[in-house]
Amino acid sequence: MNRPYPFPCLALLMVFLLGLLGSCDTGPEQTELPLRPHVVFIFADDMGYGDIRALNAASKIPTPNLDRMVKEGMHFTNAHASASVCTPSRYGLLTGRYAFRSEAAAFGIGGFAGPVVEEGRETLPKLLKRAGYHTGIVGKWHLGLGWQTKDGAPARLDPASGRSNVDYALPVTQGPRDVGFDYSYIHPASLDIPPYVFIRNHQVVNPDVVLTSSVYPLRQADTEYAWDKKHSDDNAIYWQKGVWWREGEMSADFRVADCHATILGEGLSYIQQHVAKGVADPFFLYLPLTGPHTPWLPSPENQGKSGAGVYGDFVLDIDQLVGRIIEELDRQGIADQTLLLFSSDNGAYWPDSEIALFGHDPNAGRRGQKGDVWDGGHRTPLIARWPGTIGPGTHSDALVSLTDVVATLAAMTQTALGEGQAEDSQSFWGVLRDHSAGGLRTEMVHHSSRSLYALRSGGWKYVEGLGSGGFTDPGIVRPGEGDPAGQLYDEAKDPAERDNLYAHYPEVVKELSAKLAAIRGK
Repeated sequence: MNRPYPFPCLALLMVFLLGLLGSCDTGPEQTELPLRPHVVFIFADDMGYGDIRALNAASKIPTPNLDRMVKEGMHFTNAHASASVCTPSRYGLLTGRYAFRSEAAAFGIGGFAGPVVEEGRETLPKLLKRAGYHTGIVGKWHLGLGWQTKDGAPARLDPASGRSNVDYALPVTQGPRDVGFDYSYIHPASLDIPPYVFIRNHQVVNPDVVLTSSVYPLRQADTEYAWDKKHSDDNAIYWQKGVWWREGEMSADFRVADCHATILGEGLSYIQQHVAKGVADPFFLYLPLTGPHTPWLPSPENQGKSGAGVYGDFVLDIDQLVGRIIEELDRQGIADQTLLLFSSDNGAYWPDSEIALFGHDPNAGRRGQKGDVWDGGHRTPLIARWPGTIGPGTHSDALVSLTDVVATLAAMTQTALGEGQAEDSQSFWGVLRDHSAGGLRTEMVHHSSRSLYALRSGGWKYVEGLGSGGFTDPGIVRPGEGDPAGQLYDEAKDPAERDNLYAHYPEVVKELSAKLAAIRGK
């Protein structure tokens, strides 16, 4: 007689074992294999959510390549930088922690500042190295360097001469390598802050350093460009509104207008060289751009092509750079093996007067601008593209901080974070897998350029004082008699943060004030 199983005892044993396995709750993270796609993170500087036409139909700037990313991937409508200025935001992205936890990282820094990422600190590149990645950074650093000097004293700039005491022939002793990058090609800080040099793997590419005035003539701001008057001093070079940089040291062959082209070329080369090696290990390329932060220097082909002045034309260059990266991933045949991320370090630097002038709002209706505690200061675009893995044309309203990238990639690669590290990072990996999933984050701290703090929690946004806390006047306001001491906004009803409910909900103010103090006191 034929039986379906020639060994009935074995069949029964298999059914029993399968039953045992089915009764075990291993959880989603434990049942899935770790994923190790290549990761490319393009990080714009001072670009607003509303600059991207796919995210803001009223944008005066055509952005076909970023629109393609939105169409082919997922975008987040409620993503925020952890701070509304460069250095604190970048610290938060790479360490997964709020910058106010580090005294050195809590404020903007100059080009000669020392390192702000603490020794032994967990970082995004260190995490990915443990997961088997080769890690590279090409672009703006702005997290301080260990400069060697001619006199052995700390690096400093003499404002009178424009010269520093740095010995550019010597390698920097601390920099990207110390936070986990295998390869680095960086500009030290923002592109309006000296020194204007490129540094490859801790060595200045061209140590023949001259003053910018020997390369560019010094011009004072024209009277029609009153908006830039607050920058006016004898130590800055002006061409027109938004096109200025500080006088200082510069490699003799450095050209400010060529900076983006150089960064793009180095970034493409990094991808090409890694693929050419034929290695199985993935790569992580962090590509922090120097624009559209000032100086606004659009390429000749894009001048006059946007409806938002020189700034808008410069954003066209950013969009084209994104397109070149996408093309390279396609050309190398690795697009479906690559998680491509795009975001910005904070909101756009664009006051109400510019909105009125051009009819373009880079911050898409959110109050304020770069530097401010209001949402215009820190709400950023966040787009993720990974063909075949992330659903095309999807979006999520989940609350996300850029500090969360560390925990997200840790979850993706199933790589453990160090104990007590990246403490302000919460994974949104589940949202990337399923855009309809809810995010883990329920609250978030916001940090302005003038150290005014806010807490977003339970549908409310509480601000601990009055004013913008940043670049929008008035920055800090002392309450008068009978005035509220801070600000409270209902997120759902008042996303523009115009109706201050501080005096109407004292119990909410008390609760959120205590919460904010507790988070900052950890």
